Amino acid sequence: MSENILTGAKKVTNKATLWYVPLSLKNVNKVLEVPPIQYARKEQEDEGKKRYEEQKLDRLETKQRNGDVIFPVINPEPHTVSYSQSSLIHLVGPSDCTLLGFVHGGVTMKLMDEVAGIVAARHCKTNIVTASVDAINFHEKIKKGSVITISGRMTFTSNKSMEIEVFVDADPFVDEPRERYRAVSAFFTYVSLSKEGKPLPVPQLLTETEDEKRRFEEGKGRYLQTKAKRQAQMQQAAQQ
Repeated sequence: MSENILTGAKKVTNKATLWYVPLSLKNVNKVLEVPPIQYARKEQEDEGKKRYEEQKLDRLETKQRNGDVIFPVINPEPHTVSYSQSSLIHLVGPSDCTLLGFVHGGVTMKLMDEVAGIVAARHCKTNIVTASVDAINFHEKIKKGSVITISGRMTFTSNKSMEIEVFVDADPFVDEPRERYRAVSAFFTYVSLSKEGKPLPVPQLLTETEDEKRRFEEGKGRYLQTKAKRQAQMQQAAQQ
């Protein structure tokens, strides 16, 4: 919530559902059972189960794309995927980690948002802000001492928004050398703003390869699905 201290007016600025998994303190690779909770209403339990099934499908879909890699392109054309794609390399230190030596989820989210913001700014050349984040999926834990590469690319643009796919690859070469692996992935949605903070049109993304065209159509499907969901929520709120 945000509050105007002069008028006292309050409004919702951010809303999200976070999913956590309990791990054993003695064996961090062992997932523990979650104690059941008592629901105030049966509808509350049904809504939670629906969100749970939806995020399971999202995670499954994301895992199937985990082989994707972003390669640099020399002298790309403006407004193409290659033109705005960006990467950031970060060495995971003690301040990034929990007491057990694994990266805080919030640290990873911040780095992913930074890369997504760079992609959006390169595409629009304007002020940009994060509008939403679609299911940040943590596929594997990241240990202290790993070198992580955060990569982002534009997947879809509408008239006023743009979708950016961001994924994190980890190289845990300090304690236990192993192959690089995909640790985290997500889709960020950004909007372009004028200096006065008003929405600006987003330049159309120019797709060049079959993979880029496929990702564009997939992004369009997510955009239309999210738009319909928000309209349904607004209608439901207006009826209450």
